[in-house]
Amino acid sequence: MRTLFTTGALLLASTLTAGAQPSASADHRPPPPRSVRLYVFDCGTLHIADMARFRLKREDVATTDMSVACYLIVHPKGTLIWDTGAVPDSAWHPTGQPVAYHLRLPNGNQRELTVVKRLTDQLREIGYWPSDITYLALSHYHYDHTANADAFAGATWLVRQVERDAMFRTPPPAVTAPATYAALRQSKTVILDTDTHDVFGDGRVIIKSAPGHTPGHQVLYVDLAKTGGVLLAGDLYHYPEQRRLGTVPTFEFNADETRASRKVIDAFLARTSAQLWIQHDLIGNSKRAKSPQFYE
Repeated sequence: MRTLFTTGALLLASTLTAGAQPSASADHRPPPPRSVRLYVFDCGTLHIADMARFRLKREDVATTDMSVACYLIVHPKGTLIWDTGAVPDSAWHPTGQPVAYHLRLPNGNQRELTVVKRLTDQLREIGYWPSDITYLALSHYHYDHTANADAFAGATWLVRQVERDAMFRTPPPAVTAPATYAALRQSKTVILDTDTHDVFGDGRVIIKSAPGHTPGHQVLYVDLAKTGGVLLAGDLYHYPEQRRLGTVPTFEFNADETRASRKVIDAFLARTSAQLWIQHDLIGNSKRAKSPQFYE
């Protein structure tokens, strides 16, 4: 069973203009919680036309659209942003209604999205600014997970060496938007060199290696006191039907590694009884409470 809570939005957040720099004071910041909290942010919807890239047919899936979710983990010892969306906050202006956004990638590919709220605005609604974030971790380097990464360049970046090397190589990997994460080159960085990394040292927030989709793809396990264990799957799967049918997209860095990572994660889920949250699962994500509500 999931447990939902709500935080009050600070009045201060409503007085800030878009792009305003946060105050040096930490007075706006909510007090540390007693236990871990998980916030889910709405970072848009991807409209997918070509299902062949996922080795699926239109009739295989309930919907071809994919959610774009971003997450904030608030721990008594700090905060972690996990994935940062598909559209940079600076590239559009909210209207209160869904905004259609046409995205052209550096490799010439085009994507169609619908966005409603900016990530940093959603953070401010619950009292946080990018400068408040302790850690940044990306499931992987694809454009739909890195759009606002530069906003968190002041945080400590948790990344695997093979992933970082690929992100800054010339030319960059396909399906990336290097300008959105360029500032991370100068960020304080912790290179993750083991299969699991305990972010806060108490077993509650753990980054697990799950390579294949990209060289250093990773997933995040959050152990919540009331909701139980939740595993944020990055792009280990895009659609729940992939898990049922065993299909692997055509654009994996290494399809055999993806299959091996899925087996490892399935064993972990069975061992821990954790929920699997497929981040791009539109229907599943629509049922989850969005910030300012949170899971605890």
